[in-house]
This record gives sequence, structure tokens and C-alpha cells, in this order.
Amino acid sequence: MDGSPLLAAESVEKVYRTGAGEVLALRGVDLHVDEGELVAVMGPSGSGKTTLLNCMSGLDDIDGGSVCLDGRNVHEMSDADRTRDRAQSMGFIFQAFNLIPVFSAAENVELPLLLAGTGAAEARTRANETLERVGLGHRTGHRPPELSGGEQQRVTIARALAGRPRLVWADEPTGALDTESAGQVMDLLRELNEDGLTMIVVTHDPDIGASARRLVRMVDGQITSDVTVDRVPD
Repeated sequence: MDGSPLLAAESVEKVYRTGAGEVLALRGVDLHVDEGELVAVMGPSGSGKTTLLNCMSGLDDIDGGSVCLDGRNVHEMSDADRTRDRAQSMGFIFQAFNLIPVFSAAENVELPLLLAGTGAAEARTRANETLERVGLGHRTGHRPPELSGGEQQRVTIARALAGRPRLVWADEPTGALDTESAGQVMDLLRELNEDGLTMIVVTHDPDIGASARRLVRMVDGQITSDVTVDRVPD
């Protein structure tokens, strides 16, 4: 690293156009994230949290400003290059697990690797190793309906990690879980961050916000506060 941030967003704007008019979903957002950070993004419904994730990861286009990941302008890439870069550099964890129910845990984790061109043997090895890393080494052959909600979310985390990303985006990763499972998943995310993984977590969960070292708050498409707190390790 040369001291520049891993993610640098400058004056990002996003407009949604409907028959009723225009909605300015992001209003000149600036956000810099250094490698190794765990950033929680919080705010009320409609504040722009998920739009922020979609625009800064390149899932959605932007209407103004710029987003650079590791020095590369995400929105100046072709669609094909952006998709390839996202597959190589980023991982995604969603509230809806988005697992294929007829596939085993290992098959769900290895599928994105195969689509990205990883050989079958290497994809299976990495899938099994990553599932072991998230505590599911004994459940690799189980299908999603045979797993608890917390276990399914661990499969989605393993799927996000298997591509060895620089940055992981998590959109309400505990939103569909009970309190105990949510706590276990958040403990896992913190552990992965302590191992050096950079994460941006969009959440309504105050426990996640309280546990993150950096908390960004959004209202009406703008960042209203960005606070870093020194925490004593548990």
C-alpha cells in the first residue's frame, strides 16, 4: 500500500427517475476506506445505505462523482471489466442468503469460482477450506434446507470469501437471523476483519454499529457523521 485508501468515493450522486419525477438518492457522498477497516453504515429506511453499497461496488451506475477501488475508477470500466473486477476484488453478503437450494454448501460456494474461470479441483478445495474457516467443515455436503439460518448465512460468508476479495460488502447480514445466530455471525465477521479483511457493513442492528470501530451514519442520501472510536480489544 502507498498510503492511499483502498476505496475512495468523491461527490457521488445517484438519481432514481420514475414517472412521478426524480429522487436524489445519494447527494454528493464522500467516503474513504482504508485497507483492514470494518465500517458500519447506519441510518433510517430510505436513507440511502443500500444505494451507497450498490453504487460504490459498481452494481449500480452513478450520476455524478467518482468511485475508485485500489486506484481504479469503477465507473469508467466497461461492463465486462467491471463485472470481472468485482468478481476478483469484492465479496458480497446479503440479508437474503441467495443460495441455490438443490446445491450443497460446497457447491454453492464453488459456483462463483467456476463462473470466474477457476478450475474444478481448485474451486472445490477453496470451497471446502473456506467452509472450514467459517465453522462449517462438517456441513459441506448439506443443502440449504438442511441448515439453520445462521449456518446458511455462514455459507454466504464463505461464498464471499472464497474468491479472496480485497473488500467485502455486507447488506443487513444479520437481518434475517435470530439474536443468537446474529451474534455468532457478527463475531465471525469481526474475527475475519481482525485477520485483515476490509468490510463495509450496511445495517439497522445497533449491536453491529456499537461493535464497529468506525460508524458512518446516513440521512436523506447524505453522510451526517463519520466517527472512528478507539476500542480496547475483548
